[in-house]
Amino acid sequence: MKSIGLFGAACLGLSACAPTTGPVARPVVAETGGVKATDELGAIATDYVKLTLALGEQEAGYVDAYYGPPAWAEAAKADKRDMRQLGNALVELMQRLDALPESDDPLVEARKRFLSAQLEAAVTRHAMIQGEVFSFAKEAQGLFGVTPELKPLEEFDPVLEEIDNIVPGSGPLSERVAAFEKDYIIPRDRLQAVFDTAIAECKARTAQYFDLPEGENFKMEFVTGKSWSGYNYYQGNYQSLIQINTDLPIFIGRAVDLGCHEGYPGHHVYNMLLERNLTKGRGWQEFSVYPLYSPQSLIAEGSANYGIELAFSGQDRLDYERDVLYPLAGLDPDTAAAYWALQIAKQALSGARMTIAQRYLDGEITREEAVALNQKYQLVSRERAEQMVDFNEQYRSYVINYGLGMEMVRDWVETQGDAPVWRWKAMERLLSEPMLPGDLVVDVAN
Repeated sequence: MKSIGLFGAACLGLSACAPTTGPVARPVVAETGGVKATDELGAIATDYVKLTLALGEQEAGYVDAYYGPPAWAEAAKADKRDMRQLGNALVELMQRLDALPESDDPLVEARKRFLSAQLEAAVTRHAMIQGEVFSFAKEAQGLFGVTPELKPLEEFDPVLEEIDNIVPGSGPLSERVAAFEKDYIIPRDRLQAVFDTAIAECKARTAQYFDLPEGENFKMEFVTGKSWSGYNYYQGNYQSLIQINTDLPIFIGRAVDLGCHEGYPGHHVYNMLLERNLTKGRGWQEFSVYPLYSPQSLIAEGSANYGIELAFSGQDRLDYERDVLYPLAGLDPDTAAAYWALQIAKQALSGARMTIAQRYLDGEITREEAVALNQKYQLVSRERAEQMVDFNEQYRSYVINYGLGMEMVRDWVETQGDAPVWRWKAMERLLSEPMLPGDLVVDVAN
């Protein structure tokens, strides 16, 4: 899935969010509670997985990935508890978690905070499944653990003026941009070659810094009839299904975007590292299930978007696309710089998409007005603007996880060091631990 803008964060959980320590190769035992407390935490994690699967039977798409014991998934299908009983079970599980003694191991405490935040999000989604409607801001806080600070659309007008100078001419700016960008569409008969090449390069750059699991792989499909541009369905055992939506024309820049976001070092790598390091490495079953509407999604989408610029920075990306992907797509490499300049300018408009989503979902504007505003402030065709609104209707406040998540991840990673090796190390830690949005808040005073 994909793109947005700049805001703040808040913590969910048992205690104030704090940075975690790196993985350690030893059994995890809560010092103050001993083995009994550790066993209870494991039991809570198991019940959390089973309860998440049961809730997933009430809403298609709630469980984005699951690779735990098949018997648990089968049991969830046969679970006869109604929504009231499932809600009570969520509260009971939170109470059991709250009752655990404090551990001297920071990673165990991080695990507890993670479970608490995921459960709080499940309570919010449980209410939504039953028909409760929250404001955009309250929904975002309840599901993803952050409250976005939205900018008025008027603040993006100077960006439109700048782009107006890049794409001169008469008529609406969105139409001029569309006319300019039509020369950068990947022909359908070249999509496979371009994407295969781009994803292979994303993988090669990631593998320079990450020790990827042996045998990891993915299958890629081109699909239609979706409200998103790309999706990763993680299958477990280090395998993914990556789908690319071809409902609308795909521009040359999307090959690297989606290759990194859905693949390397994005969703595919994130899920693999959690499976290897936590589910298999530590036996933490809670990471075998991924509920889409949870704080984990801000980490997932934010890191997937930041992974694009981590793997391909500035001029390096332009050079690669011009020299490798443009010829593969049959496009004119001599025009690559002009297209790149426009894409860079358009990035400053990403926050407008969230504001438009908030106004539409809170009932301040009609669907037609939301489509028109997306055309104006995202500089897209009417068809793409309608797809954006379709996404808002299906996934609602999920849209905050892209730009806001990316900025929070970028800020956190780049405080870890300036050299690429340190940023990749920070990224690997982010993808391998029970991190929450609050853990990404950078103390600018230090």
